[in-house]
Amino acid sequence: MKSDIEIANGTILLPIRKVAEKLDLSENDLELYGNYKAKISKKPSPKTDNLVLVTAINPTAFGEGKTTTSIGLADGMSKLGKRVCLALREPSLGPVFGIKGGATGGGMAQIAPMEDINLHFTGDMHAITTANNLISAIIDNHIMQGNELQIDPQKVIWKRCMDMNDRALRSIQVALGGEKNGVPRADGFNITAASEIMAILCLASDLKDLKKRIGDIIVAYDVNGEAVTCRQLGTVDAVAITLKEALKPNLVQTLEGTPAIVHGGPFANIAHGCNSIIATKLAMSLADYVITEAGFGADLGAEKFLDIKCRVAGIKPKAVVLVATVRALKFNGGIAKEDGAKENLAALEKGMPNLIGHIRNLKDVYGVNVVVAVNKFITDTDKEIQAIKDACEKEGASCALCECWAKGGEGSVELAQTVLEELKKSASLNFAYDLDMSVEDKIFAVANKVYGAVKVEYDEKAKESLKIIEKLGKGNLPICIAKTQYSFSDDASKLGRPTGFTMKVRDIEIRGGAGFLVAVCGNIMLMPGLSKRPSALGMTIDDETEEIRGLF
Repeated sequence: MKSDIEIANGTILLPIRKVAEKLDLSENDLELYGNYKAKISKKPSPKTDNLVLVTAINPTAFGEGKTTTSIGLADGMSKLGKRVCLALREPSLGPVFGIKGGATGGGMAQIAPMEDINLHFTGDMHAITTANNLISAIIDNHIMQGNELQIDPQKVIWKRCMDMNDRALRSIQVALGGEKNGVPRADGFNITAASEIMAILCLASDLKDLKKRIGDIIVAYDVNGEAVTCRQLGTVDAVAITLKEALKPNLVQTLEGTPAIVHGGPFANIAHGCNSIIATKLAMSLADYVITEAGFGADLGAEKFLDIKCRVAGIKPKAVVLVATVRALKFNGGIAKEDGAKENLAALEKGMPNLIGHIRNLKDVYGVNVVVAVNKFITDTDKEIQAIKDACEKEGASCALCECWAKGGEGSVELAQTVLEELKKSASLNFAYDLDMSVEDKIFAVANKVYGAVKVEYDEKAKESLKIIEKLGKGNLPICIAKTQYSFSDDASKLGRPTGFTMKVRDIEIRGGAGFLVAVCGNIMLMPGLSKRPSALGMTIDDETEEIRGLF
């Protein structure tokens, strides 16, 4: 069986100009990055409301194939003659060289050029990293060069970042080695996907809005406890300059030539998990149907897409596709990973509450139309698949089989037809909370309605943060909860559909530029670490041909 990279490299791609023509984009709308990638300089002006969000049940070590299903669904719609465009996130090098892998799909449902997208692509991640670290450099230089703003060196909250999993950088000391190196202080790194600059890029509507958001970033507090912003530091335009090209969405294609706009890459477990508003609205300007996704399970990605992105962008999905697999549900039912290929209806039934919990949240809390996509693996049995279909029918959710990994768009036609039928229905969207609620009430609303918690407890650090939020008048912002992706709860070991638990909030960070508050729960880290044997150790590149192996 061929690997993903072998399948991708064996596919003859369309020149990116030909892909652009499918969206009525001219060469004047493109900035080419070789033959198969381009930046799009056209401004969004949405014309369609046929927006489909793809989300999933809680992920497991098996991999549920959410991005693969998104790509397959778009190819399936193309097979049916629909003018469709994908709007996806960019991969991060951290997971690529770590254990999770990239974000370009798999099998016969991939976006391409796969190597480029998973590695340096058009340089957006580097631009975001540079913009973030430019702010850090200016902060430390300002403190050393007289500290006109009277920044308290021990209250600098802005962290450096890099697009790599490196736990050694979570907590560091900077400016060591004498007075010429600056004022020593504690610092740390986040992964680029967790940077506020990433969130700002993905939530900005244009360059003017980007600059406003950069100016609103709170980077530190002064000796009197007052907030210090990027605007006060005078860094707004310099940071915007580094992001000027990164603000433009990227055009690529699926293996079947379906247009895909790939832009922005925040993680959903530590950030808001959605591609850029500019990219989504641009896709809605160019195609009749738009397929987008949100990170990890629906408790994280879909919640943030609906409560944050939709609220900011003024958009709503007409249908939500919830990806589920037999193996993942059996894992939620207690099987060992090595037993995933064995038929086990009892474990499947025991794990089914995970799927049902997500269906009910989407339908009852948010009021959206739901289609369950059963991402089929060759080891799945007819009885297991039927059990999922029966459960969906009881919940009033449409259900379709998807075989895009093995068959590409042809294997997604059933799902595409089901989604097209769902799009004919009227669509609504409710939010889990109102913005004028208190911060504690908003956190509890998500914890209770979406996660299933009955109580939220705050560590002392979080309680202090609540006081600062109140003092600065930031209590009306949306909530972005950072927690494990593996469970509805903040405890990764609680599989299935846990309820009645207490969620613990360690801290609440103000993201003034992004325009939301990050509630950090459980043991979640904003800088991931590598596993004992990361994927990087299995990668090779040929000296002569430069052929890469081991990249999935």
